Amino acid sequence: MRDKEKSFISGVVYLHNDSDSAVKFFDAIDRVLNEHFETYELIVVNDASTDESVAKIKAWAQDHDCTLTLINMSRFHGREDAMNAGIDTAIGDYVYEFDSVQMPYAPSLIYDAYERAVEGNDIVCVCPKHMRFGSRLFYKVFNDNSKTKYQLQTDVFRLVTRRAINRAHASSSYMPYRKAAYAASGLSMVAMSFDGQTRGEELGRASLAIDSLALYTNAGFKISIGVTAFMSVVAFLALLYTVITYLIGKPIEGWTTLMLVMTFGFLGLFVILSILIKYASLNIDMNFRRQKYLIESVEKINN
Repeated sequence: MRDKEKSFISGVVYLHNDSDSAVKFFDAIDRVLNEHFETYELIVVNDASTDESVAKIKAWAQDHDCTLTLINMSRFHGREDAMNAGIDTAIGDYVYEFDSVQMPYAPSLIYDAYERAVEGNDIVCVCPKHMRFGSRLFYKVFNDNSKTKYQLQTDVFRLVTRRAINRAHASSSYMPYRKAAYAASGLSMVAMSFDGQTRGEELGRASLAIDSLALYTNAGFKISIGVTAFMSVVAFLALLYTVITYLIGKPIEGWTTLMLVMTFGFLGLFVILSILIKYASLNIDMNFRRQKYLIESVEKINN
């Protein structure tokens, strides 16, 4: 029989009204981790569930020989903020981030991800081969404007090393979009794919997408430069029209002066806005963000 791995593993799981599938999911990951690792912990982040999810997980933990920590958020935070709380609690050398208790993949991929990590990869993402149109569009825009060489895509879970977590936190104590923060860390990142597709997404993903584009790409600055360039062309045409009208036409008194002031005024306004957007993006890079989650209680559930 193969010896178990000695690395300490943390499995952080997001939970929100998942009573129908939570126990089955924990059975699967506990079986894999128990088979391959000597020591591991499970951390459940209960994001203000209102169904029987927590009761079922507590009952499950009483029947299994594992260390389980239950983090109860004080209100609904959403996946990213809640998972940040779980990751801050984890103490493993390697941390699995399970953003959902849905499992459209073979459980064996959990350990396969660890094998890719020990090859020298600090971030291992497990991704479905098929993405929804909205996800494809977002990642297309994100990757085309990203400041990192890694191409992001939809994933179902990821495994990160302690070094990757520390590196990401070194740039900011708060990670509004963990996957992008890891990609921007400069450490090795790989993707493993499986033949499948994720299920439904929770509310608030559109807001997260906008925040991510602002924080981790220069898309906003490029858009502002594009608008400024367009307005520069419009201003030039307006100026040309004003001059021609003044020379060969009979403009109303004061019209030429008004058009010149308006033309250069609008052009200057867009130039100033572009500069302000650039300074805002630099300010975000240097200062984002403070801790943004609130925990109600933490429970250790051990046999």
